Amino acid sequence: MTDRPVPRIVAVVVTFNRLALLQRLVARLRETESLAEILVVDNASTDGTGEWLAAQPEPVTAVRLTENRGGAGGFHVGTRAAYDAGADLVWLMDDDGVPEPDCLKVLLSHWDTDGGYDFWGPAVLAEQDPTRLCFPIRLPGRATVVHRMSEVEAAARDGVIPDVVIPFNGVLVTRELVERIGTPREEFFIWGDDVEYLWRARRAGARTGTVVAARFLHPATDDLGTPMAFGRTTYNHSPSDLKHYCMARNNLVNLRDYRGWPAALAFVAKTAWFYTFTRPSPARLVISATAMYAGLRGDFTGHRRYLRG
Repeated sequence: MTDRPVPRIVAVVVTFNRLALLQRLVARLRETESLAEILVVDNASTDGTGEWLAAQPEPVTAVRLTENRGGAGGFHVGTRAAYDAGADLVWLMDDDGVPEPDCLKVLLSHWDTDGGYDFWGPAVLAEQDPTRLCFPIRLPGRATVVHRMSEVEAAARDGVIPDVVIPFNGVLVTRELVERIGTPREEFFIWGDDVEYLWRARRAGARTGTVVAARFLHPATDDLGTPMAFGRTTYNHSPSDLKHYCMARNNLVNLRDYRGWPAALAFVAKTAWFYTFTRPSPARLVISATAMYAGLRGDFTGHRRYLRG
């Protein structure tokens, strides 16, 4: 890495009603060298988060939203605020994950305008079992997904898996990239906003990768990557109707916009198979169809019916 001035790095954390987890994360970020600011976007929490944030000294700052705008709205607001505050690098993360103490330092070793990365992040490991990935990934040149960290380490080149990154879980984004592509798509509410931002970055020519020596712990969700079609593929099933609605709507829109209609129609067929044969659920088929139709019409309001008051 060439010598460079010390960058202004702003960590952007989006939170909603998870005060204990937020406190754990903020404590870790306070211990992290090189951070200029810890900017927390509070999605109108009702569990004391706002009061706790108001009492926090620098470098913690808070933006309190008047309504829950989801992760997508939170990252949209937070990325813009960090950019307006002069950030050279924006470090994006949810409130329920936590970086290892040296995570940022290791990531920064791969920041270099002469051949470095624009949108890069750590290996995201299951907090319950750090030998496993929290989110299964497909390694470059492979047809199947992998679940174990050992497989990722074995596949790395110079400590990096190029063109693979799990966004919004400790990912760094450069100021220059934000200037080129803007901020995350706020109307998605949850699910798929991170993938859309990554695919938008790649379309703009961003250099992406996972730095395997940088580690970020995140609670694993067993239903993510549920096997289907006799184990030949997986489906992102969630027991939450809200999450499923947003996933079905936003994923179809992302596939249509970035991968084309064949990929979008394949996702429709995959969803129909999963809730017809893998985990039969007529109710989920109805939710899926409703969500997908709304997305194709550009209606991003339907998820509100699943929000608890």
